[in-house]
Amino acid sequence: SSFDGRIATATGESQWITGQEARRAVHAMRARHDAVMVGAGTARADDPSLTVRGIGVTQQPVRVVVSRRLDLPLMGQLARTAGEVPVWLCCGHDADQERKSAWTGLGARLLECGTHGVQLDPANVLQNLGAAGLTRVFCEGGSALAASLLAADLVDELVGFSAGLVIGAEGMPSIGAMGLGRLAEAPRFELAEARPVGPDILNRWVR
Repeated sequence: SSFDGRIATATGESQWITGQEARRAVHAMRARHDAVMVGAGTARADDPSLTVRGIGVTQQPVRVVVSRRLDLPLMGQLARTAGEVPVWLCCGHDADQERKSAWTGLGARLLECGTHGVQLDPANVLQNLGAAGLTRVFCEGGSALAASLLAADLVDELVGFSAGLVIGAEGMPSIGAMGLGRLAEAPRFELAEARPVGPDILNRWVR
């Protein structure tokens, strides 16, 4: 994110806020987890591959997308490579049947999860992933999914890469709305590590 905690400009431009060294470090973090998880908004906006690249790793983590309605591009990178690197989709019981069939036809695995309000219940999402054998899940965004995990007290570790770049209030925040009225309601973490990574700063916080 930028110094002021933004992950994209108002027009959605996000590549690249941080430098090459930070991106390489993120690939190493992906490699240490069972799964890399994003929300539907990130999958639509960024068309990510979510694979580990450039560090000599052959074993890829499972790629997880949290999307209640499965409103994901069927011509994107995840869809095109679902038969090569595992793609698991956490969806609602009310997801469109044609979309379910399309994704399973591409080789994706579907996990139907419970809802909390209009969103998928993040606790149930992680319970389903854990029951399927994924116990170390690396969430890379976006801001709404990050906020839901934090609000549900499901985050063990926060890792942020901050760049010497200021985008301003109209940019997209790294964490979405959490509905907090008092500081006492905000989840707090303890600083475990802070160091430069290329031109950027890495901060790691733990429960």
